[in-house]
Amino acid sequence: MIGEVDIAGIFVSPLLLCLAAGFLARLLVSKLLDAAGLYRFIWQRPLFDTSLFFLFAGATFLALRIATTS
Repeated sequence: MIGEVDIAGIFVSPLLLCLAAGFLARLLVSKLLDAAGLYRFIWQRPLFDTSLFFLFAGATFLALRIATTS
């Protein structure tokens, strides 16, 4: 089980950190896809961006869980 993360004396939920990391990763990937012109192949951009967010947040949570159990 993942407990709270202590940041400068403030206990923060790991899920909040994973959601923030997922949001930042989604912003970065969205900017890269937009710069490369690959968004023209995406049918519904908001749905795609939401899916990217959840994929990155889930991957971050799994990586944090694996890192804390080892």
